[in-house]
Amino acid sequence: RCHHCPHLPVRPYDQSEKPCMLSEYTEKYPLYPTTRPRSSFKPEQAYKMAEIPMEGISTTKRTYIAHEVSPLKLKPPDKYVKSDENMDLTSTYKQDYNAYPITQVLPCIPCVTSHIPNVKMDTGTTYKGDYVQWNEPKTDMIRPDDRFRPSEEKFDHRTVVQDDYLYRGPVATQSCKPLNPAQKNKTPFENRTNYRVNYVPHPLEKPYVHKYEKYKPSEVPFDGLTTHKFSYKGLAGQPAKLIKPCPPKNDHLPFSSTTEFQEKYQVWPLLPVFTKKPDVYLPPVEKMDLHTTTQLHYKNPNGKPAKMCRTLVQREKSKPFDSSSTMKEDYKPWLCKKVEPIIHAPELTFPAKPMDCLTTFQAHYVPHPLTVTKSYKPGWSGPKDHILLDAKTTYATSYTPKGVVKCLASYKIPPGYVFEETDADGHSLYIPASKGDCLQDGH
Repeated sequence: RCHHCPHLPVRPYDQSEKPCMLSEYTEKYPLYPTTRPRSSFKPEQAYKMAEIPMEGISTTKRTYIAHEVSPLKLKPPDKYVKSDENMDLTSTYKQDYNAYPITQVLPCIPCVTSHIPNVKMDTGTTYKGDYVQWNEPKTDMIRPDDRFRPSEEKFDHRTVVQDDYLYRGPVATQSCKPLNPAQKNKTPFENRTNYRVNYVPHPLEKPYVHKYEKYKPSEVPFDGLTTHKFSYKGLAGQPAKLIKPCPPKNDHLPFSSTTEFQEKYQVWPLLPVFTKKPDVYLPPVEKMDLHTTTQLHYKNPNGKPAKMCRTLVQREKSKPFDSSSTMKEDYKPWLCKKVEPIIHAPELTFPAKPMDCLTTFQAHYVPHPLTVTKSYKPGWSGPKDHILLDAKTTYATSYTPKGVVKCLASYKIPPGYVFEETDADGHSLYIPASKGDCLQDGH
């Protein structure tokens, strides 16, 4: 926020509400002038009207010539001759399909006679009759009696290792290391080696120190020539010729703006569209006859119906319908009786005492009172109030608080600066009291 001007310009002659766009970015990166894109050499697609008028004759008009069409000669209808006979209104359906008396057809299902016995129904099932509980004593469990019985003696809290492996103290062991049979020689040890005998140290010579001569400036003035200028001097010769062929110059001819496509594929001239003028409608002079052929020829004569020329078929009088069939005659219902269930006599006698409904688990596994074990955890002595908490942490000791530096542009009059002048954009310029650097508000 310190890189933009926070207020509007203060100039009295420029009263605009737009903010000042002066910033450090616009000062370092100014805008460069842009060039306009070059114009297109593509010709405009303008529609060119044909100068020759279009011929309004098509292929159909040339091939198919219109001929004169004469009106159709209609044959005059015959005159209607009214007949004296009456119309027969009977139909074939009424003669062939005569109505018969309707009789109800007996059902073909055989009658089933249900026999309802007077004896009381036995509600006992076969399962209850066959599978009866035996009256036998309960069998004991073959499960071994391995119930845990805790000892009444007091637990000493000793392990097997503590009982078997007792500490008997350090044991003095005798060293089995063999003695060194070598006898010590009383003569002093001669510490001479082949390296000391053969490689004798020689005295080192003093290193040669090169003495640098003092720099003496040359008394001859500097001519400014380099080795390249002195050795490689320019020789007089002809300049190199270009091998590139020179294009023919046609300065008198202007640049042709047409292309090969425009020269070969030219727009065809369009002829004007032929439009035929519609004929003028002339209403007919005669009045229209609204009578149809059906109304003129097919009239409703009030006469008798026509008689049927077909001979009537003499049919015998209808007999009652025989509803008997081969199924009814051959398969007649039988008179069957209901089969009674076979109930076996009870072979077991039920005990008079009621059932105790106890399972083997409930009978053998009787709940025992819980044994409360003693906790050997040492008791808590409580918090120690006399020890003070050390509130020092790594963060509190290492990271010391630092003051927030406030931007100088946020002050109306920045401390340590002296007001100098106001520029054309309305910015106040300040000069440090000690240095000559200039401070501008908003930067």
